[in-house]
Amino acid sequence: MWNLALLKTSFQLAALLKKPIHWGKPMAISIEPTTTCNLKCPQCPSGLRQFTRATGNLDVALNKKILDQVGKQLQHINYYFQGEPFIHPEFLDLVKDARDRNIYVVTSTNAHFIDPKTAEKIVLSGLSEIIISIDGLTQETYEQYRINGKLDKVITGTKNLMAAKQKLNRPNPVVTFQFLVTKHNEHEIEQLHELGKELSVDEVRLKSVQVYDYETGNDLIPENEAYSRYKKTGKGKYELKNKFKNKCWRMWSSCVFTWDGKIVPCCFDKDAEHQLGDLQATDFKATWKSGIYKEFRSKVFKDRKQIEICKNCSEGSKVWV
Repeated sequence: MWNLALLKTSFQLAALLKKPIHWGKPMAISIEPTTTCNLKCPQCPSGLRQFTRATGNLDVALNKKILDQVGKQLQHINYYFQGEPFIHPEFLDLVKDARDRNIYVVTSTNAHFIDPKTAEKIVLSGLSEIIISIDGLTQETYEQYRINGKLDKVITGTKNLMAAKQKLNRPNPVVTFQFLVTKHNEHEIEQLHELGKELSVDEVRLKSVQVYDYETGNDLIPENEAYSRYKKTGKGKYELKNKFKNKCWRMWSSCVFTWDGKIVPCCFDKDAEHQLGDLQATDFKATWKSGIYKEFRSKVFKDRKQIEICKNCSEGSKVWV
């Protein structure tokens, strides 16, 4: 609670004075288990196989180093960034290391690798929450975005996980269906909620699709603007709904670790273009308070639109995202 108070107070003070005043340590982080994925989603550098950075799997020892150095104040870990986490052969060992420290741990998966045995291992690992991407309710709509994916594997994987929770009499992980709303599947939203009830998942969550070339339109952008992070302008172009304020809470509260220990500002930096540190070369505390991090936070206050990764961000938006 003291760390949270430091983060909130310094963020508010920094926003008021337009200076990168920063106290405290991150309360939440994302850690990338792997860059490898079995699917080829069209707006994902992992799916497109278009990384310019190094690719690979997170080492178990490096995972422990991250946990040790970030500190005891850490409350939340997203064990996903790019790639499919369950491709990592020791993924659940990473989860256990974090859960042993009483940290809330979430992962996101396409659920193609959750057979009955793996489902029981997931439950026994102590994983707090699992987000299952289900972006269509027929194979035809599902594969419009999840290229090479099989909807029946998603459904079967979900059933295996729910059965394992019941068998082991465990409430966790919380199981969330996440539906990336596109023009191809927006008509299936009502049916999605019905499926969620049928399979007894804990939550159904809608997510707006991010596209890189949205200004002139894109086939993925939903017709119903309520489900989009973009809106049409009077000139037939598209723009972000987000008002785009020159501040960002994520720059105070969290950061992302790539599989090889690089530190980047947030999950929108998918290709790790803004590397603010390297845990294998410098300890985390030095990076978190470094001049390069301070400079990046300053840029956010000055003109956030000039930072490429910020141009598609929904952070701080009051509309549906």
